[in-house]
Amino acid sequence: MTIDPRLSADAPASPLPENGLFLADVWDGLGARRKSLPAKYFYDAAGSALFEKITVLPEYYPTRTELRILDERGPEIAARLPEGAALVEFGSGSTVKLRRLLRHLPGLSAYVPVDVSGEFLAEQARVLRADFPDLPVEPVAADFTRPFALPPSLSGRPLAGFFPGSTIGNFEPAEAARLLDVFGRILGEGATLILGVDLVKDRDVLEAAYDDAAGVTAAFNLNLLHRINRELGGDIDPASFAHRALFNEAESRIEMHLVSRVAQTVRVAGRAFPFAEGESIHTENSCKYTIESFRALAARAGWSALDAWTDTDGLFSVHALRRAG
Repeated sequence: MTIDPRLSADAPASPLPENGLFLADVWDGLGARRKSLPAKYFYDAAGSALFEKITVLPEYYPTRTELRILDERGPEIAARLPEGAALVEFGSGSTVKLRRLLRHLPGLSAYVPVDVSGEFLAEQARVLRADFPDLPVEPVAADFTRPFALPPSLSGRPLAGFFPGSTIGNFEPAEAARLLDVFGRILGEGATLILGVDLVKDRDVLEAAYDDAAGVTAAFNLNLLHRINRELGGDIDPASFAHRALFNEAESRIEMHLVSRVAQTVRVAGRAFPFAEGESIHTENSCKYTIESFRALAARAGWSALDAWTDTDGLFSVHALRRAG
């Protein structure tokens, strides 16, 4: 359920418990000196549908480039996984990229998709079992950014992790190192990890990928404001904010912002937040690495480099790492 938007903006609303963390994060983020909102809130049903559209845009190279690497270098990537391994995919989502790898892994002993949505996982597992009847599929509903228990049936099997899609770039480097350490603690000593990492490249290419001509990424960013209005009783006019994407060279990251077009005050569940004209809400980072800088980050988290594969244009990379034993 959502908060009734007809509630008086001057009287504090009482959000239902499932919206409590969302509201707390919005209040904290909009109340900060430098306003920001967690990128995880992009992905309601509307946001997820918009992101799927983003992945096929001509400007958005990461998805198609990673798929091409998995297709062209799949046998080499699969060879880095031990025979009889169980593959744990963190934040599994759809199985498009997994399927590119599965064709090269006939000896895989189990697949463990991990996602916060148990209902979504169950459906993905059902479809995958139908297509790969000989592959045991054991979904785990969990937050992959925190330690969780793997199914007991995996005991004694060699373990490998799969983290495609350059999601690692959405974490600041220190956070990314902590996440890689979490993966290592879940998978254990000697485990292998295959993951996608976006690379540093020309500013124009990077910024176009996050600010497409059709305006789909802008709609994706602005949907966050629509979601706040729907679920938290906000009175924000999304048309009074503009999408902005820029490459912060010093931090080696793309930043997405929502920039206030005018001086205004918005309210969320009865709390007011003033904006100056031109003031922004920082909504997402996407860190970009070189092969060497990512390997250095992984080493700090207890992983050693095995291999890295890139496309011919050097846009994207897929890494194989080994957990220290």
